[in-house]
Amino acid sequence: MDSSSIVEKYFPTLTTQQKAQFQDLGTLYAEWNEKINVISRKDIDNIYEKHILHALSIAKFQDLSGKKILDVGTGGGFPGIPLAILFPDAHFTLVDSIGKKIKVVQAISDALGLENVEAYHQRAEKTKGKFDFVVSRAVTRMKSFVNWVNQKIQSDNPNDNCGIIALKGGDLEDEMAEIKRMYQEVAISDYFSEPFYTTKKIVFIPF
Repeated sequence: MDSSSIVEKYFPTLTTQQKAQFQDLGTLYAEWNEKINVISRKDIDNIYEKHILHALSIAKFQDLSGKKILDVGTGGGFPGIPLAILFPDAHFTLVDSIGKKIKVVQAISDALGLENVEAYHQRAEKTKGKFDFVVSRAVTRMKSFVNWVNQKIQSDNPNDNCGIIALKGGDLEDEMAEIKRMYQEVAISDYFSEPFYTTKKIVFIPF
């Protein structure tokens, strides 16, 4: 089932507009991927399962309504763009060090009419402002990632549950031991039944 119906299966309360945006998303990525390769050719046929729904697993873990989110190393816009469709009242800043990928992000968010997305061709360290959450998808080892973004998270109120939410895969024990701080690991297969998610995980590092 690689169509937007897989999104509706797990998020049955989408508005008419959100359903239309998710339907358009696959087509937009297919068109842009012909010009600028942001998703591997073999994955574009499975974009809903391997990219869009994968990004939305974060929404099953954490309600982002009204929050400010920084998506670091967003590539073609994951996990930021699917999350921005799902949480129209949250604000998303998507950054990547590769300019042509940000061009795709900008074009797709414009085509979808997403007014809650800003996209910048820059490194995380250069991004201005503070955020409730920093999200990412397997950008680098977590020790380096924490160093890049730990100044970007606003943690004034300990009740706010701010922090890093990362999409990872496989055995993370050694990698997570390097950061020497508390973290939570959640199996995405707890949320989604497709075999693709068997080894996929969400890692949350509270700040």
